Amino acid sequence: MQHLHLAASRPSVTERHPVKKSNLFYQSRQRRPEVDRAEGIYIYGKNGTRYIDGSSGAMVSNIGHSNQNVLKAMKAQMDSATFAYRLHFENSAAEDLASTIADRMPDGLNKIFFVSGGSEAVESCVKFARQWAVAAGQSSRWKIISRFPSYHGSTLGALALTGYGPLKDAFMPLFKDMPKIPAPTCYQDQDNLSDHERGLKYAEMLRDEIMSQGPDTVLAFAMEPVGGASTGALVAPDSYYKRVREICDEFGVLLIMDEVMSGVGRTGTFMASEHWDIRPDLVAVSKGFAAGYAPLGAMIADEKMVETVLDAGGFAHGHTYAGNPLACSAGLAVLNEIDRLDLMGNTRAMGDVLMSGLRDLMSRYEFIGDVRGKGLLTAFEMVSDRDTMKPLPKDLNAYDRFVEICYERNLITYSRRTRGGIDGDHFLICPPMIVTETQVSDILNILDDSLAVFARENGLEA
Repeated sequence: MQHLHLAASRPSVTERHPVKKSNLFYQSRQRRPEVDRAEGIYIYGKNGTRYIDGSSGAMVSNIGHSNQNVLKAMKAQMDSATFAYRLHFENSAAEDLASTIADRMPDGLNKIFFVSGGSEAVESCVKFARQWAVAAGQSSRWKIISRFPSYHGSTLGALALTGYGPLKDAFMPLFKDMPKIPAPTCYQDQDNLSDHERGLKYAEMLRDEIMSQGPDTVLAFAMEPVGGASTGALVAPDSYYKRVREICDEFGVLLIMDEVMSGVGRTGTFMASEHWDIRPDLVAVSKGFAAGYAPLGAMIADEKMVETVLDAGGFAHGHTYAGNPLACSAGLAVLNEIDRLDLMGNTRAMGDVLMSGLRDLMSRYEFIGDVRGKGLLTAFEMVSDRDTMKPLPKDLNAYDRFVEICYERNLITYSRRTRGGIDGDHFLICPPMIVTETQVSDILNILDDSLAVFARENGLEA
């Protein structure tokens, strides 16, 4: 791998490109250059700089930017109708997209409920599961077990499932927090178990928690098959997944798969759960579903469960933009492009190249403690000591500083605190599924340069 020249000292992005006063606010006062245009895996700022979108935004832009076939499909829909409220009209874009999704799912998972984003999709799963339990005569079931760390969304229902302190602690009085079991962070374990045994160990924690809570009170278990922002592309041992499904079946507990980040091809299969041949009862999807071309998400539900809820009077839930024809036209066009370009095949191939390159970086930078993921949902974690997996000192703010070093070199990455939002540092490297081998090499070279700068700044071995 070519090692890029290290700049002695670079001014920050905002120092190089001053920004005007804004009336917007989001999470912080941080400012970024104004976007000019985007194409493929690149985003261009009005400052004239080209950035590599190394994280697909927030793992959203799965098929890259400005795909002309998607834009044409959206334009055709705009010329027809941009909005038709679901209680007044059906629309062919929503019907066709629902059918296309159902055809790709396991038998019986063929009922689609459209929403506008990932938090809404998870919230819909939670509310639908509860309504199903009431309609099915199991009204004692209401607890949804999830994992810690985890992230399932920012609405109050989704926050109840989330295990990430900084994002939820202030709001705890506003909702009923749900029980948690440890996420299968086997790479941190200091034991003599095999991967197979570790997977079973973490799965059995679900059974123990169901028994502790009272089986008749537990409604569902919610999990990401491949971890997202909170655990950085965490993949459990293979034994974990089958055993989790068996435990849910044993107690009549629903299995909710949060595929908001991992679904729609991101890991090399349509749904990440396909890697382990397990069938969930409910699925939440969004992000790469419409790949950033329009706000779109969905709950995918079991047909028999839907019929039970509808027979009992209907699903008491909904959003204004559910099944929006413009968003659904974008989603359908995105799926067509994934097929036309064999992007899941490319994801598997380029994922292997990217993972190999990240492991090479790990071999040369002692403070990279783990590399993980599937397909083009990958991440690496920084540590002080590989043997103990002790995190870097919290006050280094590595999760923030390293992202800035990459940004100054025109590579966009995505980071979070690894250990429940308190400390630890992981970085998601998730380029669009159209990425080429040359572009993967470019990403790795910039990461190499940035890691060397970070090491030098903090006196770390490289």
